[in-house]
Amino acid sequence: MDDTEAQAQAHNLLGQKTLPPKTPDNALTRTLRSCCVIPQRYILGVMGLMGVCNAYTMRVCLNLAITQMVNHTKSANGHHYVDPDACPNDDVVSANGTEPYRPYATFDWDEKTQGLILSGFYYGYAATQVPGGYLAEKFGGKWTLGVGLLSTALFTFLTPIVIRGGGATWLFILRVLQGMGEGPTMPALMIMLARWVPPHERSFQGALVFGGAQIGNIFGSFMSGILLADGRDWAYVFYFFGGFGLLWFLLWSLLCYSTPNSHPYISKKELNYLNANVTTAEVQSAKDPVPWKAILRSAPVWALVWAAVGHDWGYYTMVTDLPKYSHDVLKFNIATTGTLTALPYIAMWLSSFLFGFICDLCIKKGWHTIKTGRIIHTTIAATGPAICIILASYAGCDRTAAMVYFVLSMALMGGFYSGMKVNALDLAPNYAGSLTSLVNTTSTFAGIITPYLIGLLTPDSTLVQWRVAFWVCFAVLVGTNVIYCIWADGDQQWWDDVRLLGYPPGWKHGPLVHEEPKQEETVALSDRKENNKE
Repeated sequence: MDDTEAQAQAHNLLGQKTLPPKTPDNALTRTLRSCCVIPQRYILGVMGLMGVCNAYTMRVCLNLAITQMVNHTKSANGHHYVDPDACPNDDVVSANGTEPYRPYATFDWDEKTQGLILSGFYYGYAATQVPGGYLAEKFGGKWTLGVGLLSTALFTFLTPIVIRGGGATWLFILRVLQGMGEGPTMPALMIMLARWVPPHERSFQGALVFGGAQIGNIFGSFMSGILLADGRDWAYVFYFFGGFGLLWFLLWSLLCYSTPNSHPYISKKELNYLNANVTTAEVQSAKDPVPWKAILRSAPVWALVWAAVGHDWGYYTMVTDLPKYSHDVLKFNIATTGTLTALPYIAMWLSSFLFGFICDLCIKKGWHTIKTGRIIHTTIAATGPAICIILASYAGCDRTAAMVYFVLSMALMGGFYSGMKVNALDLAPNYAGSLTSLVNTTSTFAGIITPYLIGLLTPDSTLVQWRVAFWVCFAVLVGTNVIYCIWADGDQQWWDDVRLLGYPPGWKHGPLVHEEPKQEETVALSDRKENNKE
């Protein structure tokens, strides 16, 4: 009996779906399989990292490019505004004190319009996360993720044409469409990792793949600064990152597959290993409906939602508006702005591993509970950045001090990954995907509100106006953290496995699971069917 037959018998004995027999290998498949020295799950991890990196570069490239698209010599009413507290300018100015001539800064968009444009991405992003998870479950993560990022890459590549043809209105619509393309990214990747990565390898693979977010922020900011330096056309930014996305899609299509058993040239050794250790690889079992009635009545869930709103408010403030603050207020030139904007993300990426190690160590040693660990690290990641951005705003034109505070704020924000970011797995390991979709969809509205609100609060983009915006961010971060500290939990909730944990006293909202017939009822039903046939 070969391995495939033994595997099929094992699945039958367990009552699971029998895997279809694989077709015999042709010469090309055998050649490819012999050349694949690296396990395919690690290739998936690297390509997933590049995909997340690609998604974030296309998300953030406009944040820096918009500083070179807009003519800053005019305010909303068309008159030149002189800020008495303005910082000295790195750029070479003309004899009359005006900004250098920039032939590609042709748009007179005020700060409110810029804020609305920057928020457009998150309208689409919030709309497609839950549908993206459904499509990935139904059609596989490969094409759900791949086609989504392909559409974003095409829209990014076409951005200069769209802007010059339709101005701010068309750009806003395009950003919404880009967000819709990226919405399925995280749900599809989570589903693929669940089907490809054994449980004891998921910490490493998760850090590898989702670390692409910070790498994307770093790479996007740094390369944008280089491409925009010396007064170059801002269109180069969109051509570069759009082309990078198209190249990634080509490699993704050739190298990655939704499940191990659909991969044509995975080694038989790795395939047998994954089928033995990843129980969700091909198993299609009947599931109870998502217990939304209980989820929406759960205090720990809403504590997690509020913590996510606070995190995203602070994070999107930094991601979307730090380039504008560095360029418009601190007056760094565009090349320096790109480099300095990348530093906070490097700090956050590195610190997230440190916080994760410390939290896991303390829980393993019994120094504190899971709940206490989540609260401690979420508090560090909320109150620390809140204080740092206020200190940065009061540093004034001391640009070194301001950037140190910004870097420190993002380093402390790395604590969110070992705090509220993984709390969904504590509360609901069986429904972590649905719970994460709820949390992410709700918190993404912070990305919609933040850029637009900051645009309203900073019509002239002055230091004093930005200070008010940072105080608002401080209030949101601290306020949402207080809510989380009161109602957070680290234990599995009863509604995640009501068959095992049972209903709480006083539950009056109906059953959460399908009632299963007793064995006697099943036998009687089978007998009735046999009698009807006779």
